[in-house]
Amino acid sequence: MWGKKYRFGQKRLFDPNLFPIFAPANTDTGISCWRYMKYNRPLDMNALDNANIKDENCSGFVSFAIPEAKSSKTGVSVRYVPCEDKAWYVLRIKYGQAQTVADTLIEDGTYVYLAKVWKDIINKETGKKQRKLFPFMNLLFAYMTEQEAEKYVRHSKMSQYTTYYYNHFVTDKDGHNPPLTVRSKDMEPLVRVTALLDEHVMEIDTNTCRFLSNDLVRINDGPFKDITGRVARIAGQRRVVITIKGLQSGLTTAYIPSYCLEKVGKEESV
Repeated sequence: MWGKKYRFGQKRLFDPNLFPIFAPANTDTGISCWRYMKYNRPLDMNALDNANIKDENCSGFVSFAIPEAKSSKTGVSVRYVPCEDKAWYVLRIKYGQAQTVADTLIEDGTYVYLAKVWKDIINKETGKKQRKLFPFMNLLFAYMTEQEAEKYVRHSKMSQYTTYYYNHFVTDKDGHNPPLTVRSKDMEPLVRVTALLDEHVMEIDTNTCRFLSNDLVRINDGPFKDITGRVARIAGQRRVVITIKGLQSGLTTAYIPSYCLEKVGKEESV
């Protein structure tokens, strides 16, 4: 991944002619494009839309450049700006309508993140297997106030496609499960992993996943650097699994060598 002299996980010597830069993956092939480029080559500013933002909900952790939310229809974009009155609401979207709902909310000024993962499907015409991007769990993550969430889910034209994803681990005073909201510090790893559009990132059922231990580990090198999760053996490879409290499914990184992992503690209880 890093080339012959700059292999994944190994200490990289400083070279004034080279530096690492992130460019989005090729959405046709799913191959991630982390690479070294000549220092005098112009930066792709579209890949670096947002400046780093510090979110108080991230426990002091400075956010990476969260991408702008952009409508696929009109090109209207919304930046992520932390706000005390807003939370990450998890919305369950009717199959095939995720992009439509996302575009509508963005054009209305709401920041949303539509996480996508590569999945294998069979082409009905050719009978051959091909890879396509699909929304993670058919969910849309919307950063908005409680009033805005109620409007979109119950009192707008999008209500026919949208419902809350409920938190089945919590009950309110009436004995009902409230809508699931996600902490910013838990959203960031999900955004970082899926924004790479790496073909090896997988959606996985965490209830059936065989974790090697309950220890939390941090990746200390490579495109998944600073991602924290638990180690599991999936598809015959050691990978780090990122989970979000309240969601049944999680996400896996690509293969991670053991020397790129450092133990940071135990997983928090739900």
